[in-house]
Amino acid sequence: MAERTSLRDYQRALAERLRGGEGRVAASKLGVRVGAENWLVDLADAGEIIPVLPVTPVPLTRPWFKGMTSVRGRLYSVVDFSAFLGGASATATDQSRLLLIGERHRTGAALLVDRSLGLRSPAELKEHSGSGNAQPWVKAEYTDPDGGGWKELDISKLVHHPDFLGVAS
Repeated sequence: MAERTSLRDYQRALAERLRGGEGRVAASKLGVRVGAENWLVDLADAGEIIPVLPVTPVPLTRPWFKGMTSVRGRLYSVVDFSAFLGGASATATDQSRLLLIGERHRTGAALLVDRSLGLRSPAELKEHSGSGNAQPWVKAEYTDPDGGGWKELDISKLVHHPDFLGVAS
């Protein structure tokens, strides 16, 4: 019988396989869809990406703060990333996912995204200068061979930004 592997163990093993010869993470990034935008997240910053779990609302918070959820007994605050960015509020579907922020950031936060797009290689993308008024958590902007736009998320800047930390309404 085949050995069962948890999603977390699988993702850790995948990250290990993607490590370069000198311990550096290969160029692959996790692609996610948020509203009408494609985002890239460094694998070192993404803890896990899981199906949406029940979220308990928290009163007197901003509309983009969905509430709290428990993942294997650990509490995570859930941020509707589309609404946080000023877009339409996300509707949880069977393709929606919670992107758990990596443990190295010690935030206990999860971003609600519309769907996971799998691994992407920035080598296949052409970097271009942003619109000039990009949010501080946008590390870079790219165009793919089909003309689609991508933004690279700087998780560290996001989770330390006052707008992200200010959930009280």
